[in-house]
This record gives sequence, structure tokens and C-alpha cells, in this order.
Amino acid sequence: MFTFFLSVFIYRKKWVESDSKVKELQKSLNSALEKCAAERQGRIRAQQALRKAVVAQPKCENSEMTSYPMAPIGIIQSCFSTRNGTPRQPLLVPLARACLVFDSARVPPASLEGLEEYSHCWIIYVFHLNTDLEKLWKHPSKSKFKAKVRVPRLKGGRMGVFATRSPHRPCPIGLTVAKVEAVQGNMLLLSGVDLVDGTPVLDIKPYVPYCDSIEGAVIPNWVMVDSMLSVASVSFSDDFPSSLLDCWKAAAKNSLYSSPDELKSLVKQVLSWDIRSLSQRTRPHDTLIKIGNGDTSDNTSDMNDFEDGEASGHGSELAPSGEIIYHLILDGMDFSYKIDCNGNVIVEKVDLSSRIPFGNQKRCNYLMWKDKLM
Repeated sequence: MFTFFLSVFIYRKKWVESDSKVKELQKSLNSALEKCAAERQGRIRAQQALRKAVVAQPKCENSEMTSYPMAPIGIIQSCFSTRNGTPRQPLLVPLARACLVFDSARVPPASLEGLEEYSHCWIIYVFHLNTDLEKLWKHPSKSKFKAKVRVPRLKGGRMGVFATRSPHRPCPIGLTVAKVEAVQGNMLLLSGVDLVDGTPVLDIKPYVPYCDSIEGAVIPNWVMVDSMLSVASVSFSDDFPSSLLDCWKAAAKNSLYSSPDELKSLVKQVLSWDIRSLSQRTRPHDTLIKIGNGDTSDNTSDMNDFEDGEASGHGSELAPSGEIIYHLILDGMDFSYKIDCNGNVIVEKVDLSSRIPFGNQKRCNYLMWKDKLM
């Protein structure tokens, strides 16, 4: 009998010691994960600070390189408050509105005469929110620009940067087309845009179909795979209309849209395409982080979007139910939604975005849109 109790005592002692070690290891693992997340956020913040400093004080290490004096001629005021959720291509979201406000010191109003007679125009702009702009002032041997980027339609497969429309290029210049709605003074109203608020514009040119549209033009098969980025359906929760009305009361005077229903239609158009980053689609739980400030809403997307070739990753959080809730910032409002494994999107609610205070938005163009819509 004594031997039996001794065996039980020894076994229990070992079990307690083992359980204690497991708890210590779990605690150590949690601490390491928290430290890793903090370091990752720190790298993002440091990179954003460096980006601002570099843009404010540009310099070139290679003085022998030819440079050209270029400065923005205007700034975009867009319904896309952040780059997160901005369409990957133009005209995918017809209701996406923006106003190009020209610098009157550089662009006299007479420069815009005749532009309203065109239905569309080309816009040449700067990818000003790229996280790797500091590389532009380094010698090519030190810039570490990658020749290939990951492509969403190839499920992360790599392609040469010049065979894609990735924003991360040796020269961060973008080209897009937009519908010309109206010209008023030093402002140009546009729709169908894929431009984020604050985008610097270098030039605009009229779209001329006979020479800009090439009959028989050929593109690779992977470019035509639109179904991979489309969703099955977009619906709204029963609570969504009331939350939209509450937000509309505070946001209407600054909105580019004339009614809550029109804004709801915009949300449906935007979310008809899967705007999540590649990492969120393939490893959704690995990229969870609640929306914070600036572009830190998606660490993986922000740090690796040069490789991913996409700048549309956006914030997400884990609901108490275990579901992943994503966020879309539009027109200064934060739309929360979820998407199931079958590609069905449900928009849960909307709140005023704490990331984009309305008082700081320079929306001199909303009256123009409302005059046009009435």
C-alpha cells in the first residue's frame, strides 16, 4: 500500500511540475508574440516618419544624374479617405468621386478651357503614400528595388514590375483615367476614380478614343481573371440603415454625396471587389490588428506591399464571436463588414472615422457636387 501511495505522490508531483513548465512556456510565448507585434508596429511608424522626412527634404546622392524640375499642379480630394479600399484600377467604381483642385499660382483657370468637352481624361500622379520612398534618393546599387512584385490575380505569383501596375516602381508615377463631370474655376470634378485623398497630380491630358483606344490590343491571360477578385454578393445588416442615418446627420455637410442611399450604393460598388490584401485573403488571422492611426491598420500589407504589388490592404479585428471584422474608410466614415468563405459580404454598421476627423478635411468641392446633382 505504501508503494502505491508513493507512486501516486511521485506522479502527481511530476504532473504539477510539467503543468508549471507548460504555463511558463505559454507565458514566454505570449510575451514573445507581444514583443514581435510591438517591434513590427515600431518599424512601420519609423518607416512612415522617414517617409515624411524624406519627402520634406529630398536629396540625391548621385549629383551627376539628370533631374527635371517637377512639382504637383494640383491635389486630389477624394471619397477614399485612405489608400485602404481604394480600387486597384479606374472606372471599377463609377460612383467614386473626387475633385482635382489646381494650384492657381501654377495653373491659371484658362488652362482648363475646353476640357469639359471631353468625357474622360488621363491623370498622371505620384504614389505619395508608398512606404519605400526613401529608396528614390539612394544610388541604384543601394536602393534594393525589386525587379518582380507579387500579383493579386496570380495569387501572389511574381511578375516583372513593368508588366504590372504596382505602385512600387523606380519612379513612383501613376497613370489613371477618370470621367470628367464638370470644370469650375480651378477645380475639376471627376468620377470613377481610383485615387486616394491627398494625391499630388503632375499633369492631366484629354482622353482621345481614336488614338488612346487600340483595337486588337493583346493582354496576358492572367490580367483577364476578374472573377478571382470579385465577391459573390454584398448585403447590409438590419442595423446598418439606422447607423448610416446617424452618421449622415454629422457627415452630410462634408460629403461628396447627396443622400445616404447614394453613399450606400458607393459602398456596394467598392465591396463588389475583394479589396482585402493578398495576405488577408490567404492568412486572415495572421494579419489582424485593430484600426489605429495612419496606415498601420494592416501591418503585413504595409510592410510587404512592395512585394504584394497592391496597396489595398485594410484594417481588421476579431469580434467576440470569433468572426473577422474588416474596415473600409469612405468619405470620412468607417464601414465595418465581414466576408464569409463563399465570398458573401455583409456590411454590419458605419461610424464616423476617428482616423479622419471631419474638421481637418478640406472639402471645398462638396457644394459643387451638390449643385451638379440638383
